[in-house]
Amino acid sequence: MTEAGDRREWENREGLEEYAIRWNWVTEPSSSGFTAVLRVKNEARSLPWVLPGILRSVERVVLVDNKSTDDTAEVARRVARQEGLEERLQILSYPFEVSRCGPEHLSTYPDSVHSLTYFYNWSFSHVRTRYALKWDGDMVLTPEGEQVLRELSWQLEGVDGAIAMPRAPVYVMNERVAYLDTFPGKAEPWGWRNSPAYTFKKAFDWELRLPEPGDPVVRLPDFVCFELKWLEAEEFAHWSHTDFKATINARKRREWELFHALREGRSPPEGVLRVESPAGMHVIEHMRDIYASLKRRAHTPDEKQPVSARS
Repeated sequence: MTEAGDRREWENREGLEEYAIRWNWVTEPSSSGFTAVLRVKNEARSLPWVLPGILRSVERVVLVDNKSTDDTAEVARRVARQEGLEERLQILSYPFEVSRCGPEHLSTYPDSVHSLTYFYNWSFSHVRTRYALKWDGDMVLTPEGEQVLRELSWQLEGVDGAIAMPRAPVYVMNERVAYLDTFPGKAEPWGWRNSPAYTFKKAFDWELRLPEPGDPVVRLPDFVCFELKWLEAEEFAHWSHTDFKATINARKRREWELFHALREGRSPPEGVLRVESPAGMHVIEHMRDIYASLKRRAHTPDEKQPVSARS
């Protein structure tokens, strides 16, 4: 895979021309707009909560389906149709087994169609707006977050920079109960210019895309979105190992410990809020309504203990 200069086509080591990476970089300084890129596998359960907000907030959504078996693509089409925003959604298929995070990823050549790095670069090569957003199939925008993204699109017109955004996990137990981890998380890069300077590299456990040295970084507020974790699902199936006690990834280690504590009925650690929705309202929709206020409460020392957030 050649990455020199402004080379717009990258080959894969399997020689599959149909899945060569053909970049659509945008160089016009006056251009604007966001494309959210979702790389998904078996996210049919989450998409009814994830897609409406992001479809309303950006110019275009590219959803790349990687061998789903749960009608993910069909659910995405239905949600876009219900929102009246079918023209904003593009669905692509990536029909290769992709190496899971950890040792499996580490042992895969980055120019292979089976590489997480290649998969990400192929997915983002379909962006045609000035900015790309890395959006996951389990990230739910709040109403406040939708407004932030809509305003940010025109504010970044003509600006070269990166967007960092914190997100907190929400562990869904059932339709009425979920748990929010208020433990402070790192604001990771989630948006960047659609240009040759911004491509994914192979890192130790996964792909990596960091801001360029000297880039202005816009850090979004911590109430923009939250991340769904279904307690009855195989949440860590995309990892080729789960020995997070031996890893330097403190965030993933906490997620592993908290997920299993809640699923096994043990007491969660400090900083976890129990949220119960009103009767007849799904807890995810309730969380969207109250997430911003919960994040503010989490920063108040005397309100860090687990509470019911019904009111």
